[in-house]
Amino acid sequence: MILSGKEVKRRVENGEMGITPLVDEQIQPASIDMHLGTHFSAIEEHEQQLISLEAPAKTRDIYTEDRIVLPPQSFLLATTKETIRLPADVTAFVEGRSSIGRLGLFIQNAGWVDPGFQGQITLELFNANRLPIELIPGRRLCQLVFAEVTPGAEPYSGKYVNQRGAVASRVYDDSENIT
Repeated sequence: MILSGKEVKRRVENGEMGITPLVDEQIQPASIDMHLGTHFSAIEEHEQQLISLEAPAKTRDIYTEDRIVLPPQSFLLATTKETIRLPADVTAFVEGRSSIGRLGLFIQNAGWVDPGFQGQITLELFNANRLPIELIPGRRLCQLVFAEVTPGAEPYSGKYVNQRGAVASRVYDDSENIT
């Protein structure tokens, strides 16, 4: 069952889950709007010949409270301004805002946020245009849709728990890479 915006607000107010900061303007009928943070991470394309799933990719951190330009056909990691805390019985789906998607900016977060996750959400941004897109930290960029999970879900305790900022892939830490 998808939680209404009012239900999410109620659960935040009674401490069951957390979204910080949260103001009433973010609350939508069935989602919560999230804002673009000030930390970005870009893969250093000219310093490596390929990206391996068995080793960290070379990335460059970018911190800005001003504007950042995403070139055409480019990929960039970003973070939400908000920090969230989900209980073991709630999951969240990251969805791009329709108004942003209509400009050709694809936004995702590997599908969803696991129950028990806490931290900022790393966003995967892709500019599908032939023109650059200007991004402004603090702007509403995406939304979280929350859903109940059947009882008995194990809370998330993976490699991204308590993340802050735009966190690069840690796929190299997957169990199949550990010998």
